[in-house]
Amino acid sequence: MKRLLRTLAGEVLSPPPIWLMRQAGRYLPEYRATRSEAGSFLDLCYSPALAEEVTLQPIRRYGFDASILFADILLVPQALGMHLEFVEGEGPRMAWPQGHERDVAALTAVEEIDATLGPVYETVARLAKSLPSETTLIGFAGAPWTVATYMAAGRGTPDQAPARRWALEDPQSFGAMIDRIAEATTHYLSRQIDAGAEVVMLFDSWAGSLIPQQFQAWAMAPVQEIVDALSERHPTVPIIGFPKGAGPMLAMYAAEVGVTAVAVDHHMPLEWAREVAGGKPIMGNLDPMLMSLGGPTLDAEVARILREMHGYPHIFNLGHGITPDVDPETVTRLVERVRTG
Repeated sequence: MKRLLRTLAGEVLSPPPIWLMRQAGRYLPEYRATRSEAGSFLDLCYSPALAEEVTLQPIRRYGFDASILFADILLVPQALGMHLEFVEGEGPRMAWPQGHERDVAALTAVEEIDATLGPVYETVARLAKSLPSETTLIGFAGAPWTVATYMAAGRGTPDQAPARRWALEDPQSFGAMIDRIAEATTHYLSRQIDAGAEVVMLFDSWAGSLIPQQFQAWAMAPVQEIVDALSERHPTVPIIGFPKGAGPMLAMYAAEVGVTAVAVDHHMPLEWAREVAGGKPIMGNLDPMLMSLGGPTLDAEVARILREMHGYPHIFNLGHGITPDVDPETVTRLVERVRTG
C-alpha cells in the first residue's frame, strides 16, 4: 500500500509521508512557463494536458508522496452558473446569473455541472495513469462554507462579512445555497474518485471566521453531509478535512465530522491537536513563512514537528499553501530534512 494511504489507515510511519499544499504553483519556473502557455489561469485549469503537466512538475522535482489535482475551489460555483474570472494581481471575481442576485433557484442543476467540469475529470484520469506507482493521487474541492463566502461577496474578503450577514439575516435562503453547493461538491468529488482519485480533501479555508454556532451549522453539518454520501458511494476512499482557523473548535470537528483525517493550520498546537483528534491522522502544520526563510530556522521547526508527532499517524505538510516567493531549493532542503529526520 502507498505510504500516504498507510498513514490514512492509521499506521505510524517514520519518516512520515510528505506533500505540500499548492505544491504546483508560481514558485516553480516550470509552472510559470506552462501557465504562460495556457494563457489564463482558468484555461490552465480546464486544459487536461496542461493541468496534468503542472500537477506532475513538483512530483518530478521532489518525489512527494502525494500529488494533488491542479484545479481551483471556485470551479464548482462556476459550473453552477456563477460568472467567474481571475483578475491579475487581485484574485477571483464572481457574479450571479444576470437578474438573479442570490437566487439559488437560478443556479444550474447539479445533474448538468459535468458539462463544465468534464475536463477536470479527464485531468484526474490522465494523472491516474501518469503518476509514479508510489504516488497517491488526491482530488479536492472547497468546503461549502468557503465556497459560499465567494458566492456571497463576489470576491475574497478579509472577514467574510457578506456571507456571515446573509446567514444571520436569512438562514433559509443561505442554507439553500449551502445545500446546493454540498450536493454539487458530493457529485464533483465522486466523479473525481471514479476517474482515479485515491483520496479526497475538503478545503474550508475560511472556517475560522465562524462563531461556534455558525461553525456547527455551516462548517460541520454540510461537510458531514458530503462525507456521509461519499462514504456510502466509495467506502474505501479516505477523506481529509481542513477547517483552517478552527482553533478550539477542531475538537468538535474531529469528534463529530466523519472525515478520515484532519489537516491543521500553523496556528494550531500539535500537542493539543493530537489530544483532540481522537486518533485520527493529522496533516500539517509547518508555518509557510518559514519556507521563505529557509536555513537553520526551517530545520529547527521541521525537527520540532517530527518530534511532537513521533508515534502518531502524521502527514507532513504546511499549515497553508506554499507561497510564490519560495526558493525551489528550499523545498528540496525541506524534503531531505523530513526524510532523514
